[in-house]
This record gives sequence, C-alpha cells and structure tokens, in this order.
Amino acid sequence: MKYINAKKILPEELILEIQKYVQGEALYIPKQEKEYKNWGSLSGGRQLLDQRNAAIRNAFMSKSSIEQLSKEYFLSIDTIKRIVYSHNE
Repeated sequence: MKYINAKKILPEELILEIQKYVQGEALYIPKQEKEYKNWGSLSGGRQLLDQRNAAIRNAFMSKSSIEQLSKEYFLSIDTIKRIVYSHNE
C-alpha cells in the first residue's frame, strides 16, 4: 500500500478536523462501495470461469456423467454438482 502525506492532497481545515480523532497514525480510507469491482472483472478470470461452467453444464446435458466431468476438469464431484445443478447460465 502506498502512503500519501495528507498535507499534499487535503485542505488544512480537513486535516485539523481529522487530527481531532487521530494524529501521527496511518489511516486507511476505503473506496466508496460503488467503486468496487467484482472479483475477476478486471483480469478476465470471472469470464473464464463462466465459460468453463457453461461448458460443464452443456456436457452434462449431453449425457456426460458427473464422474467423467470431475476427471476431465480436475474438479471434485461436489463442485461439478454445484455447477450443473445451479441455475446460473
């Protein structure tokens, strides 16, 4: 985490107000909730998992067994069941 000196970016009156609560400590200011990104949305990981899960569902509907899919995708039987029986498309 990169630290920034508050004097470089905040107005003096705001610094004085913050100092009423904390002085000389590192203070973390979180992003607003609307700024958060869903897991994998930036790296593309979520999209890859969604594609894999869709392929697993399609294979299951095409009569592949859960055991076969577990071996093919190197996932546990419980994970395959969770994917094929979920209602996410």
